[in-house]
Amino acid sequence: MPTVHLTDRALIEVAGSEAEHFLQNILTTDLDQLPRGEARPGALLSPQGKILFDFLISRHGEDGFRLDVDRALADDFSRRLALYKLRAKAQISKQDQLLVVTSWHGDSTSSQIDSSASHSDSTLVDRRFPTEAGVRRRYLDAVPGADATVADWTALRIRHAVAESGSDFAAGDAFPHDVLLDQNGGVGFRKGCYVGQEVVSRMQHRGTARRRVLIARGDAALPAAGTEVRAGERSIGAMGSVAGNEGVAIVRIDRVKDAMDAGQPITAGGVALSLSIPVWAHFGFPEGAAAAGE
Repeated sequence: MPTVHLTDRALIEVAGSEAEHFLQNILTTDLDQLPRGEARPGALLSPQGKILFDFLISRHGEDGFRLDVDRALADDFSRRLALYKLRAKAQISKQDQLLVVTSWHGDSTSSQIDSSASHSDSTLVDRRFPTEAGVRRRYLDAVPGADATVADWTALRIRHAVAESGSDFAAGDAFPHDVLLDQNGGVGFRKGCYVGQEVVSRMQHRGTARRRVLIARGDAALPAAGTEVRAGERSIGAMGSVAGNEGVAIVRIDRVKDAMDAGQPITAGGVALSLSIPVWAHFGFPEGAAAAGE
């Protein structure tokens, strides 16, 4: 089972008798639907519905939660949580002594064998990935034997179109739908209000999500993250993480469909691309995109 220590990740713990109520009222994830043994994606949004912080969240201890976040954003995230906490009976602390470790496999049989051992605080199923990928998250106080690299992890994320801030998009630039949080359990559409909820709910119910993470494959090595994706001379999005000839791109899927229907080449940095929707997602390219207008 390939294993890697993710040095760019940090842990924040929120614990206390009112921790769940506090977090449920500000985060996109529906904590009522979060069982032990799972790490689910989520975000803290701006009032305008843009992602300020994305994370994996899991239960820990009797009344606590661990939020697994980009290390570069951890201090700001802790401060933002403290601003929202007010008088809630909850303690917020960074867990700098713990290391974030991930492992995975592609063998569905071994995934089933391993799953029984995964329902604990120490080994968590990463629900951003299909079950057969067998992706697990652990928080340890010592570096385990690692037989994989961060590049291997990036390639796995690309293969399943799992986007993360810092690598694939900038904080404050993306809506939850843009990075598929509506598809992978990162947004609870049946929970009560949270910060930015009105914008996200409107986008969901009106079906107006146009920007999406797609898997990009090139006829040569793909350019770096941030490179503009173009359909002819028209900008339709930007590249995220890349690994050789494969990467993720956040693009306007209506414009992708228009380009495909017109036989127009889609490129990034001069490299011809093919773009596809991840197999686990539940959306498609819009019909009649050109007729729908801008």
